[in-house]
Order: sequence, then structure tokens, then C-alpha cells
Amino acid sequence: MNTTQAVTARISQKQDGEGRLEKLGKVIARARQEGDGPTLITQERLANATGIDRAHMSRLERGKSNVTILNVLRVADALGMPASELLRRAGL
Repeated sequence: MNTTQAVTARISQKQDGEGRLEKLGKVIARARQEGDGPTLITQERLANATGIDRAHMSRLERGKSNVTILNVLRVADALGMPASELLRRAGL
């Protein structure tokens, strides 16, 4: 394994030891589910509104996938709140 491969392997295997991704994912799921009836945003509708694949959205909500700042901004916009509010609710 060359140096580039070793660095890539380390980065891709890095864990979120503080549980930040899981915290943020729970906040996204909770915010999405806060509405009732026609205001309820399904995971599929949120994914469509943000341009994020539904399966990837599922992984984000479960804290199983890294999230870019651009996707945080897209999700916050679709939920009608500032990104800072999502992060505040997650304690980040």
C-alpha cells in the first residue's frame, strides 16, 4: 500500500467518536416529523426538496453517513429554518 492509499484508508475509516452525526441526524428526523397531516414532511419529500438521494437521506438521519455543509444548508432550507438552528438543536 502506498502513502496515498494509506491516508485514504485512514480517512474513510475515521469514526465520529462524539456522535455528532447521529445527533444531527436525529434533529433532522425530528424536525421533519414535527408537522401533522399536510405539513408532515416525509423522508422522500425532504430528499426530493434537497436534491439528496432518499437512501442517503436515510443514512444522514441515522447518523451513518457524513454530511456536507451544503447538504446541511439544503436540509435547513427545506425545513424552513436556519442551519444554525439545526446545529443548535443538535448541541453542535
